[in-house]
Amino acid sequence: MTGYARIEENYENMSAAFEIKGYNNRYLEIVLTLPNQFSKFDAEMRRIVAGSCGRGKVEINMRVKDANNNLSVLVNENVLFAYINSYINAGEKISGKVRETGLQLDNKLSIDHLLSLEGVLEIEHKAPAEDENWKVLKPLFLKALERFNAEREREGAYTEVDILSYIEVLETSVKQIALYVPRIESAIQAHIKARFDELKVDGFDENRMLAETAILLMKYTIAEELARLDSHLAEFRSEVKRNGSPGKKLDFLSQEISREINTIGSKNTLLEVSKLVVVMKESLENIREQLRNVE
Repeated sequence: MTGYARIEENYENMSAAFEIKGYNNRYLEIVLTLPNQFSKFDAEMRRIVAGSCGRGKVEINMRVKDANNNLSVLVNENVLFAYINSYINAGEKISGKVRETGLQLDNKLSIDHLLSLEGVLEIEHKAPAEDENWKVLKPLFLKALERFNAEREREGAYTEVDILSYIEVLETSVKQIALYVPRIESAIQAHIKARFDELKVDGFDENRMLAETAILLMKYTIAEELARLDSHLAEFRSEVKRNGSPGKKLDFLSQEISREINTIGSKNTLLEVSKLVVVMKESLENIREQLRNVE
């Protein structure tokens, strides 16, 4: 089920934000984007999300910014003095030759130049205490997840109302079609009797005709399909009320409802019933579309 939540908080030594997005998906898929130092908590966060979300694609983005910029710059004295000694040694070797040429040698050694040399300055990023920070950030994550689920529940309430309105259309259509059952069966009987009348010869067995009529009525009547359809619709309503995550069961019931509607359509011979079958198919399609949003 779709949903969205974002929460941000500033702490003494850092700021943090969690953003959670939910998309329709047949199964549960969790996508986590975490700072490297918090990757060790990936499994724990997944368990928490799986405990509150049955299915859907859930994307979680975690951002953490160090407010104190825990950074230290050190001078590596060993490297620094190694450079200085190298300069001195080099100067002693070439100073005589430089004087012979009449050139002037600038012996000033700039501190800026020395500090710019490779390895003289060492920059150290102090790693945050992940475990301690997670103790602070976990409640923020749980709060974001709570808001996310509240948004999903709010949307779910609207979805439930919409789905049940289509179920009501189906229930009404079943009752209307049931009124046509006697007419359908009478039409079948009349058709069979007319066919037997055409074949009447001496020794015609009327009891056999009645038996054949009964067999064909069992084959072509839609009474059983209506009874099963009525039962599926009642189970659908019951599942919505008693199950907090009815999505999979409702998907199955929708398939069964579709099967009965299609059978009624294939057996039907009345225009009025055909129109009702079209209404039922449209309503069921709308239900299936909405079930993509149901966990």
